[in-house]
Amino acid sequence: MRRLLSRSWDHYHLAYLLFWHLFLFVTSLGTDISAEGPEVDLNSNNAASGVDSETKPVGECGVPNPSIPLQSSFSSFVDDSRYLSRKPHKGDIVTFTLHRFEPTTKAGMRKIPADLDLPFDTFGTLQLELYGGNYLPELHDVLSDMTPEETLQGVIIDPRRGEWDHRMEYKLPAAKMGTSLDSLNVSVGATMRLKGGKKCTITDMTGDFWICDGNDPLAGVVFEVDVTLEGVEEGPSLGWEFSEGNGTATGEKYQVATFALGCFWGGELAYQRVPGVISTRVGYTQGDTLNPTYKQVSSGNSGHTEAIQVIYDPSKVTYKSLVQLGLNRLGDNIYILNQVGNDRGTQYRHGIYYHNNMQRKIAEEILLEYGSRNDKREVMTELKAASSFYIAEEYHQQYLMKGGQSAKKDAEETIRCYG
Repeated sequence: MRRLLSRSWDHYHLAYLLFWHLFLFVTSLGTDISAEGPEVDLNSNNAASGVDSETKPVGECGVPNPSIPLQSSFSSFVDDSRYLSRKPHKGDIVTFTLHRFEPTTKAGMRKIPADLDLPFDTFGTLQLELYGGNYLPELHDVLSDMTPEETLQGVIIDPRRGEWDHRMEYKLPAAKMGTSLDSLNVSVGATMRLKGGKKCTITDMTGDFWICDGNDPLAGVVFEVDVTLEGVEEGPSLGWEFSEGNGTATGEKYQVATFALGCFWGGELAYQRVPGVISTRVGYTQGDTLNPTYKQVSSGNSGHTEAIQVIYDPSKVTYKSLVQLGLNRLGDNIYILNQVGNDRGTQYRHGIYYHNNMQRKIAEEILLEYGSRNDKREVMTELKAASSFYIAEEYHQQYLMKGGQSAKKDAEETIRCYG
């Protein structure tokens, strides 16, 4: 019995010593064993690693170093009570983070243009309407096959602008070009129009010949992309035409606005640049012909006007500011009937087409203010309820962005209303 008690005491004493040494080892590391660990943002991809969410280490070309956990600002961007757990469908509002959007070339067939500047945002947490335009169509394809919170790294996106052709790289005699263009301040990156209407971009002015590249800027270029699908929300299911409570009574997060500002290319680009605008499309409205074509509308016989439809987030941009942007673009044209600049005809008439009574009231107040200015000229901008909107042909959609003009949020470059 004494031997049994002694053996039990020895086991107990050994366990006690082991526990005590373990406790001393842990406290020597400075760890508070009563705490749950360092506090981290659970909405961040750094949650598991404890990386400071304020630190954004970057590698070459200003892109995040892929060896460091990718991060996003999603927690401040989307109301998480509205997410959907499924893959996005056409028309959904998709929030995503681009961690890297790096140009490279197919089989090293050409150098990346030093002045390559894409006309849309390529870093940070962004939003789009799936297959609603903006960004590269191929990015929509990638996002459509992702699930919320999924991250893909090293995805190759091909903008499909064809192969780069060395025969479209023109040599222009520097002596002759310098004499004739000195007054124009031409520099690398400038676009020139050659005989026959062909456009090219100057890429080198250092030798006896200027090099002018007639290839599409993205010909032969692909992009390596790291992207996280942060969240999926339903787009506006109501609001496409006027009704008493559209969007406001239903509590829908995203709203629709429609404006006619003359030729729709420039107006669309202006709205693309506005933070809080999710997507834009151009089309024809306020007419009689069903499913009109551009040819029918431009004849002035269909009764339609060229218009821009916008999906926006009222928590980030107000309807009033969208109306004001449109009227600022019109300038004194708001006092001219059926004309904006040199574009004349009913197909270019300007108007505000409200989708609910809240929009109508805001637009009425703004137009009244314009009419009550010192000269008290009559405002010719029509104010009507939104009616059927027929989406224009694909080549009209985001036309100026496709032509290289910046659609980045808060971009300030002058909008040129041609391709």
